[in-house]
Amino acid sequence: MINKFVATPDQALADVRDGATVMIGGFGTAGLPNELVEALLRQGARELTVVNNNAGNGDTGLAALLAAGRVRKIICSFPRQADSHHFDRLYRAGQIELELVPQGNLAERIRAAGAGIGAFFTPTGHGTDLAKGRETRVINGRHYVLEYPLAADFALIKAERGDRWGNLSYRMTARNFGPIMAAAATTAIASVHEVVELGEMDPEAIVTPGIYIQRVVQIPRASTLAGGVKS
Repeated sequence: MINKFVATPDQALADVRDGATVMIGGFGTAGLPNELVEALLRQGARELTVVNNNAGNGDTGLAALLAAGRVRKIICSFPRQADSHHFDRLYRAGQIELELVPQGNLAERIRAAGAGIGAFFTPTGHGTDLAKGRETRVINGRHYVLEYPLAADFALIKAERGDRWGNLSYRMTARNFGPIMAAAATTAIASVHEVVELGEMDPEAIVTPGIYIQRVVQIPRASTLAGGVKS
């Protein structure tokens, strides 16, 4: 019987090795799988390459992973926000490497890895420092830059509902990079708030099919936070 549920986040993250590339879903804090990131922090892997839209917010989640000195390189689109002080400190001290990727290119590079696309041309970034050293081409009179897929050893994503096969649905903007990261990683680990039986999910509502998911962990929904927003 196929059952991809794992009892705890710590068990789900136990085999992450030093030097692994880890994709972490989330757009800022929306859809960030904090419980999985906290488990990664406890697990102890070092010299990680992290792929995320941002570079950590405040002092928890991805920011805590950075603060602990566990990330060698981060690949992201928005490394600086008002509360990205841990990344700022590390970058200014030369203790972390940054690969800055325009957001659309980041999403397409991840999607390309999951789709088996070898490379693609995009106009985004042409004529900027981000295109230096890259192959360029003029197609139909427009300048393009060659970009390569971005794959990972692990993807940590947050979903709303899931079954034991790993079929997932998401809550509004928490979806963001989750589906494409799941497809682009060798091992995709999802946290879910609600567990459902096989067949309870409308097939049309399944965003990430279970074929892309290797492990699922149920995380009880936290109590309502200030302002009436649930985590």
